[in-house]
Amino acid sequence: MKTKGEFKGLIPFIIFVTIYLGSGIILGIAGVEMSFYQLPAPIAAFVGIISAFILFKGSIEEKFRDFIKGCGHEDIMVMCIIYLLAGAFGGVSKAMGGVDSVVNMGLTFIPAQFIPAGLFVIGAFISTSTGTSVGSIVAIAPVAVGLAEASGISMALTLAAVMGGSMFGDNLSVISDTTIAATRTQGVEMRDKFKANISLALPAAIITIIMLIVLGSPDGVVDMAASYNYDIVKVIPYLVVLVLAIAGVNVFEVLTGGILLSGFIGLLKGDFTVLSFANEIYKGFSGMQEIFLLSLLTGGLAQMVTKAGGIQWLLEFIQKKITGRRSAQFGVAALVSLTDAAVANNTVAIIINGPLAKEVSEKYGVEGKRSAALLDIFSCIVQGLIPYGAQMLILLSFSKGSLTPFEVIPLLWYQHLLAVFAFVYILRDREIKTELNENLA
Repeated sequence: MKTKGEFKGLIPFIIFVTIYLGSGIILGIAGVEMSFYQLPAPIAAFVGIISAFILFKGSIEEKFRDFIKGCGHEDIMVMCIIYLLAGAFGGVSKAMGGVDSVVNMGLTFIPAQFIPAGLFVIGAFISTSTGTSVGSIVAIAPVAVGLAEASGISMALTLAAVMGGSMFGDNLSVISDTTIAATRTQGVEMRDKFKANISLALPAAIITIIMLIVLGSPDGVVDMAASYNYDIVKVIPYLVVLVLAIAGVNVFEVLTGGILLSGFIGLLKGDFTVLSFANEIYKGFSGMQEIFLLSLLTGGLAQMVTKAGGIQWLLEFIQKKITGRRSAQFGVAALVSLTDAAVANNTVAIIINGPLAKEVSEKYGVEGKRSAALLDIFSCIVQGLIPYGAQMLILLSFSKGSLTPFEVIPLLWYQHLLAVFAFVYILRDREIKTELNENLA
């Protein structure tokens, strides 16, 4: 029996987003740093869940069963386990010096005139290998600031290059939480989403690198190779994980193998003992606590909202604006972009919109790999542009107050180009379908 669409079913969801967004705005006005990250997202979701129990019909036992059913959904459980493994791999690899080695190796071999372009490439490699834009920014930005000051290159352009490279991997990495969320909610393989995604991300990245080379030459001469030490062996785990994931090896095997390989190298090099290795794994698990809890809670909330007709109402509303494949894809892009602008978290935006995007895509014949790629692409574009996002706030913190977001945003060429390629991707899909239909007619 089809669920009747009711706006009332969306109210708990609206409460969740409003509390999360509202707290950030209020704290921002009050001058609190990182204002959109002061209230943990799982707490806002918990308030939404409580409101669902109050507003929706049925007994407490029935509503609790629906909530638990959503929390325990197979996709949610798989997502959560992958989060834990990705956190452990990132933590262990960083603890044994892998991130530092990648950064220093890149800086050693980059000619001085290619500093911004080189920083973009290093950021892209680190974020693609580790699945985190924030981790990439934290690793590279301090070095980037020093290089900009020494070379005379625009500080804004240098940091924009770091942001662009970091968001490249956040969007594309097979172990990024955004990729995990996008592929699981759309029911597709990571390899298929990667192929659809890279056809847009790579051209945007290449053009960005060319622009950075042409427009980012330093005024002075900088000796970049003198003081950067690296260990090529410590880079191997990142390369192995990247290659195996792209080759289609099961993600659980890839991440577990990466953890063990990084641990073996760390033990061999004396970076930690067996006991400290175990503790680094646990720290990695702990680092994923917020997104783990948020996935569980929003999974339960989504099940309750769906049963109450909220998703059906939203789907019916959106369908009034959708006339075919192209408008369906623009609808998915707009929804995830607006949600990310509201909650300032690309993974949260994907988790919120994933079920709806899947329904819209299935109704209008949009392949799962396309909808997954669009969810990830547009959420990452917006996340890298908003002034109050964690990435921008952390990036600018290294400039010691010398820059504002609005000095960096116009120079985020990668995000701007990726948006252009994504729009063309959607428009071209419709044109091809029209030509096929005319030929068939």
